[in-house]
Amino acid sequence: MTNPSLDAHVRFDLHPTHPSAVTAILTGSQAHIPHVGLEAGNWSVVAPNTLVLARIDHEEPYYAEQAARELTAGGSTVEITPRLREAMDEEWTWATYPMPWCTRSEIREVSDQAQKIYDDIRHGHLLIHAHAHDGHTTVAVGTYLHRGGTSVYLHGEDHLRQIADTFDSPAKALSAFEKVHGSEMRPGPALPTDTERAAAEARKPLTLPAAIPPTEETVPAYAADAGNHDALLDRFLAAHGDWQRWRTWSDETTHAIHESQTLRIERIHEARAGQIAWIVAAYETPVSERIWALTATGATPEAILQNLLEDLSDGHRRDRATGASLDEETVNTATRPLIDAGWHPAIEGRCIRWTAPGADAGVQLDAFTAQRANDNLDTWTVWAGPSLEEATWTLTASPHTPSSLLATLTENLTQKAGTHGSDRTARPNSIPLRPSPPATAPPAERTSSRRR
Repeated sequence: MTNPSLDAHVRFDLHPTHPSAVTAILTGSQAHIPHVGLEAGNWSVVAPNTLVLARIDHEEPYYAEQAARELTAGGSTVEITPRLREAMDEEWTWATYPMPWCTRSEIREVSDQAQKIYDDIRHGHLLIHAHAHDGHTTVAVGTYLHRGGTSVYLHGEDHLRQIADTFDSPAKALSAFEKVHGSEMRPGPALPTDTERAAAEARKPLTLPAAIPPTEETVPAYAADAGNHDALLDRFLAAHGDWQRWRTWSDETTHAIHESQTLRIERIHEARAGQIAWIVAAYETPVSERIWALTATGATPEAILQNLLEDLSDGHRRDRATGASLDEETVNTATRPLIDAGWHPAIEGRCIRWTAPGADAGVQLDAFTAQRANDNLDTWTVWAGPSLEEATWTLTASPHTPSSLLATLTENLTQKAGTHGSDRTARPNSIPLRPSPPATAPPAERTSSRRR
C-alpha cells in the first residue's frame, strides 16, 4: 500500500565546506518524520531542521541516495541538487586498493564495517584501551560496552579498519596485545586521522548562508571572494573552442591545452586556500622547456582569474606564448596601473614592492631572481591580506611572463569590481577530503567513471 503524502520536504545537497559530506534541509509541518529517520541513519543535527552525513569512507553521496529513496517511499518530497546528483552518479574506486579481489560492492561493505567501528568509538560504545603502530598501520585493542562486553583487536585506519580478532575479556585482549606490541603500546585511542578530523569538522554546528542577512559589498578586486574556480574553468573551456580539456588518471587535476600546444593550464581541484591551485605555462614549441610560468593559490578571487584567463586566450598577442625580457620597459609597463592608482612603491632589500593604499595587498618584484631569467623562478609575487607572509592568496610569475599579461593583472587589482559578503554561497575550493591512509592502504587518489 502506498503511504499518503507527507507535508515534508527534504533538500539534499553537498556540504558547503566539506566536499564529500551531504546536508539535508527539512521543511514542512511534518518535517519531524523524515528528521527522525535520518537521525536513525547516523545523520547528525547541525542546525534547526538541518542534518549532515559525514563519513570516513567518503561514500556520503551513495548513502544519501539510499536515504532519498527511503524518504520518497515514506511520503516525503525529496529534492537533490544537481551537484549532488553528479556526485551520486560518479562510480569510483580506490586506486591500488589493498584487496584487489573485492568488487566495488564488496569494497563498500568493507568500508561500511570500518565506518560502524568508527561510529561505535565516537559514540562511546567501543572503549579503546590502548593503541600501537605495527610498522605499517595503527592497531588497537578495545571492549564493546554492549555485545556482551566482547573485546576486540583492531587493525588499520579509516576505511580499512577491521576487527582482526576477538577475546572473552579485556584482560585477555590486553595481554595478547601487549605480547605483540609491548614496546610500541600506548594507552587510550590514537590521535584522530586527517579523515576523522575532517568528518568531525563537518558535523559541527552549521550556519546556513540563507539564514544570514545579505551583507554583500563592493570591494577591491583583490579582496573579493574566491568564488567557484571549477565553474570558472568550465565556462572558459565552453567559450573557447581552441582550448581542450584533458583529465589525468586522477580526478584531482584537470589540464587545459591550447590548440597550439604552447599554452597550458593546470587546475588542481582540491588545493587549500594557500596552496597552488592553478599553473599556467607557456612553451616555444610543444616539446620545448617552459618559457614562463604563472601560479595562483586556491583563495585567489574568481574575478582576477577570469580576467587573466580571458587575456591569456587572446590569440592576437604573440607575446602570450613567446614571453618577454624582464627589462626596465617591461617593469614600467607591468606596474604603471599600480602607480596610476596610487599604490606606493618602495625598495626592501633585493625587492621592489608596490603596496595598495590600504596596505592590504601588494606586488613584489624580486630583482635577484629577475637576473636568473632562465631558471623560471618566482620573480613577481602578487598577494592580498595582512602581509605577504600572512597572505590570503598569492599569485606568482616567472621572469619572462609577458608584460601585457602582467599589466592586465595589475590593472585588475586596482578595480573595485569584486564582491565580498556573508551571503556568498559558492562552494570553496580549499578543503581537501581525500583520506590519509596508512602505508598499507591505497594512495589517496581514486579512479572514477560516470554511470551510464
